[in-house]
Amino acid sequence: MRRLLITATGLLLCAGYPASGQTQTPHREFGLQSNSPEFWELIPKEAKLAVVAKGFGFTEGPVWDPAGFLYVSDEEVNKIYKVSLDGQRTEVIALGDPDGNTYDQQHRLIDCASVLRAIIRVTPEGQYTILADRFEGKKLNSPNDVVLGPGGALYFTDPTLDLVAGEKQELSFQGVFRLDANGKVTLLTKELSQPNGLAFSPDGKKFYVDDSQQRNIRVYDFQADGALTNGRIFGEEPGGKEDGVPDGIKVDGKGNLYITGPGGIWVWDANGKHLGTILMPEQPANLAWGGKDLRTLYITATTSVYKLETHAQGFVPYMKKAK
Repeated sequence: MRRLLITATGLLLCAGYPASGQTQTPHREFGLQSNSPEFWELIPKEAKLAVVAKGFGFTEGPVWDPAGFLYVSDEEVNKIYKVSLDGQRTEVIALGDPDGNTYDQQHRLIDCASVLRAIIRVTPEGQYTILADRFEGKKLNSPNDVVLGPGGALYFTDPTLDLVAGEKQELSFQGVFRLDANGKVTLLTKELSQPNGLAFSPDGKKFYVDDSQQRNIRVYDFQADGALTNGRIFGEEPGGKEDGVPDGIKVDGKGNLYITGPGGIWVWDANGKHLGTILMPEQPANLAWGGKDLRTLYITATTSVYKLETHAQGFVPYMKKAK
C-alpha cells in the first residue's frame, strides 16, 4: 500500500526521537531501537541490513519460495517480479497496481490486484485467473493484502487506499474477507476504517489486522468455522502525517509480531508489548520470512528489497510450521 507510505519524515532514526526544524526529508539510517531486553532475543545486536535488490518504484508483497527467490510487487511500474538473491529480477506479469501476495496451499501465487479490484492467481508464466472480485454482487474496493489461513482458505483486506481514480466505490464499507476453495467470499468484519496487513498466530487461534487510518492493530479470536470474535485493540503505532503507518504483518514461530510502521518495523510480543523497532533507511511496506531455516526477514521498503538475519524463526503458513 503506497498512498499512505510515501517517505517517512520526522524521525531522528539513530536515537528514535522526533526531529525538529527539518525543512527536507532527513537522512535515514539502519538502526536497532530496543524497548526491552527481549528484543535482543529476536534481533542480534550486531545485525547488519543488506540490500538484495534496488531500483524499484515502490516495492510490496514479498513472498519467499524455498527454491531460493522472492516474488515482489512493484506498484509504480505495475509489475510482479521474480527476484533472485543476487539481485537479478525477472518480470512475471505486467498488471495494474499489484499489492500484497501469498502462496496458497498448492504453492500457487495469489495477488491482490488493486486495479482489477480482485484477488487473482498468477502462474509462473504470467497468466492470471480472477478468484474473487465481488461481494454480494458489488465490486470489491481495492484488495490490499492476503494471507493463507488455517484450513486452506484465503483471508484478505479490502480498503479504498488504492481505489482507481474515477471509479465508484460500490461497497459501503472497507472489509476483511474470507475466500474459500469454492470461491465463496464471506465478510468477517467491517469495523476497520482502512484495513491493511493481516496475519494469523502460529496456533491459528488469533487473527491480527491493522488499520492504516487509525494507526492501530486489532486482534480477534479465530473460531473453527472461520468467524472472528472478541475484537480488541492489540497495539498502536502513532506517528506524524508522513511517518509511515501500520501495514505489512508477519509473525514468528513463538507468536511475536513484526509490523511495518513509522520509521521501520515495530516488533511486538504476543501480549501487545512493543519490544523495539528495526529502523530502516527507506520506509518499509511489507516483509516476509525466508532463508533455509526461515530466520531471515526480507523487507520491501520503497525502492529496495532488504534482508536482515534474526535469532527468530518465522511462521510461514504455506510452509512447515516453525519449531
